[in-house]
Amino acid sequence: MRSAPVFGAAALLGLAGLSLLHPPVAVPRMMEPRMRVLLHEGPRLLLRADGEQLLRVRGLPGGEGSWRRLEVSLRGGRLLVDCDGDERWLGAAAVLSVMNDDPRGIWLGQRRYRGELRISGRGGTLRAVNELGIETYLASVVGSEMPHAWPLAALQAQAVAARTYALKQRSRGGGWDVKATVASQVYSGVEAETASTREAVASTRSLVLVHGGKLIDAVFHSSSGGVTEASGMVWRNQLPYLVSVPDHDQHSPVHRWQERFDPMMLRRTWPETGGLDGVEVLSRSRSGRVRQARVRGPRGTLMLTGNELRRRLGLKSTLVNFEMVAASSRPAPVSLPAVASPDAESGSGRSRIDRITASVARQPTGLRPRESHPQESRPQPRRQLRASTPDLLGAAARSRPAAAGRQLLVRGQGFGHGVGMSQWGAHGLAEQGADFRAILGHYYRGADVVPFQPYHDPAMAQLVPSAPLWRG
Repeated sequence: MRSAPVFGAAALLGLAGLSLLHPPVAVPRMMEPRMRVLLHEGPRLLLRADGEQLLRVRGLPGGEGSWRRLEVSLRGGRLLVDCDGDERWLGAAAVLSVMNDDPRGIWLGQRRYRGELRISGRGGTLRAVNELGIETYLASVVGSEMPHAWPLAALQAQAVAARTYALKQRSRGGGWDVKATVASQVYSGVEAETASTREAVASTRSLVLVHGGKLIDAVFHSSSGGVTEASGMVWRNQLPYLVSVPDHDQHSPVHRWQERFDPMMLRRTWPETGGLDGVEVLSRSRSGRVRQARVRGPRGTLMLTGNELRRRLGLKSTLVNFEMVAASSRPAPVSLPAVASPDAESGSGRSRIDRITASVARQPTGLRPRESHPQESRPQPRRQLRASTPDLLGAAARSRPAAAGRQLLVRGQGFGHGVGMSQWGAHGLAEQGADFRAILGHYYRGADVVPFQPYHDPAMAQLVPSAPLWRG
């Protein structure tokens, strides 16, 4: 049975002591949870109104005031606030609250944000935190994480995963719940919202992923390279719902990739070994990802985990092979298929996947992609996709003997840690006709999609029900 949204509905029927034998009773309406998103850390920030509706500012001497432009800087442990040219000094413990009624939001730097912005200088750092309802927050997150032109089912799956992740991060201490970057999940403000991302959020309103009555760790990544990874192979704990499954990302621009590292770069990357003569993979996970490797150089060897090796070289994933090649040789080209991306309407609100796609598509084969100056590519036609076990681009994972002037050639698949939902895989499943529940069920095995209840997260619970009264 399809679960109905409950934010703003009678949602606390699971209170301890309530019985189905009792007559119906009035219960409080559940309020939409609010998120605190860290937008800015630095010595200075600039806020401004987007139109004729002025900024309302609280926390200044004399009570609430209205201004068009607000510049705040941290100097000598105190806040200097410039309100349309009128400067005021505040103590380090001061907190400013900035809001307005303009649906276009408030400008912070080059982006606009809805809700309330709270500015503080506690801890010696100037911070701006955006406080807003979770459903409004998610309309931007979905558009920041996925191209808005992707199928609705993929956007809906992203909305449910992002909602689950965000709710699990609430009330964990500190002055914010999540960051606006890939450190949490990307949130780019008003520019990332579109009609399709708002529809994806509204049509899944309040729905979350739970396992064993608790919110899951709804992690996701760009592309797995053919098979996702089990959580225990990447992090400390193996969670029952984060197991390795076949992916549907064969059309991803980073399904296969390669990078080359010249001798000078290798000497800078490996100063303790004096450069790199070869990489020997000692063990892999069942999905084929590097777990442990030995790095050989002129001055000695190092033992590294796959994640350490990935960080050191800046690789897209750990589903890789290594080979030493002559500096003059050129590797066989890796085909990069056409990919779906939004049209020019998205402007500066392009998603993270758009930036990855554009940077990979414009680079010559074998060069490391950069994410600056993204450009659009045309959407691809719909196609039938089938999951397959990844080809590790060659059975051997050993380097060739070292020689003067040799470069390191890395052939890999996928982008990201590989755990949980593959965003390109969600796109592939949606193209095959799967709905968002089927997509989520594929990547988060055994997890249920249900309306959020406070008891799903013990950190938020006030009362624990003796038993659920219905199943979503």
